[in-house]
Amino acid sequence: MRAHLGDRLVVGGPADGADRRDGEIVGLHHVDGTPPYDVRWSDTGRVTLVFPGPDALLRHPEESPSPVSPAPSGPGTAEGAGIRPDGTPGAGDIGRRVAMERERQGLTRAETARRARMAPDYLAYIEQRPADPSPATLVSLADVLGTTVSALRGSDTGLPPGRGQALTNPRLEDLTPDECRARLSTHGVGRIALSTADGPGVFPVNYEVVDDTIAFRTAPGSGPATATDKDVAFEVDHVDETVGQGWSVLAVGPARTVTEPEEVRRLTAHAHSTPWAGGGRDTWVSIRPTRLTGRRISPGDSGSGPDS
Repeated sequence: MRAHLGDRLVVGGPADGADRRDGEIVGLHHVDGTPPYDVRWSDTGRVTLVFPGPDALLRHPEESPSPVSPAPSGPGTAEGAGIRPDGTPGAGDIGRRVAMERERQGLTRAETARRARMAPDYLAYIEQRPADPSPATLVSLADVLGTTVSALRGSDTGLPPGRGQALTNPRLEDLTPDECRARLSTHGVGRIALSTADGPGVFPVNYEVVDDTIAFRTAPGSGPATATDKDVAFEVDHVDETVGQGWSVLAVGPARTVTEPEEVRRLTAHAHSTPWAGGGRDTWVSIRPTRLTGRRISPGDSGSGPDS
């Protein structure tokens, strides 16, 4: 028996009268793929060391590939499903999202794997191949990356957050300033709230964090551009529908239009992407927070009552 990371180990079944059990191989102990294996079981999500017996068999992801026919790339096509035009497997959608979020957080693959308690080779497999990680694996990765399982799966696109069930015994906790800065990270999408001529307004913007300053690009005369010379609020959050957890960070401070050529060049050089809204959005606005607060919802102790 020779396995690869991401293979499924199936144990038992109707033939021998035992309950069938399967799991994902997340760790190898020999370079030639021979037993034993670290297996994350699909029924419990736990990882155990397994020496397969005679009732065990391996299933490789490539054993039952979908037919590949020439077609443009995109959702639902071969390339969109992780198959390159030459028919060889490439990175899947989940792997691309994991890699993108890991790089956004500035984490190495080894550090991410350590925090998620998985083998670095297995994380590499997820990022580089059309893998189908178990729910427990996705929960671990989402927790480490400060995102959600739904976001990693891409299943929450276009849906408003907050439709999942609340935790049985949730705990609402304040975040420390360092925890707030870590969740702001270096860039992403946030919301700026300010007063406009038409009343209060909230605008989503692509932002960067450079030297503790929040900065975003917008178009002259747009709603976000009116933040200049005002005290504004800037908010980012993450909601995990799967486990009913989430966090939010609020930064409050004065905003100004960046006009110095050298600072504009520096912000542009640090930018990770162009504004999603497109168009001529070349005006940089910066916010230097004077107040930074945040909260998170996490599971409380099962035996304790609600916080007072």
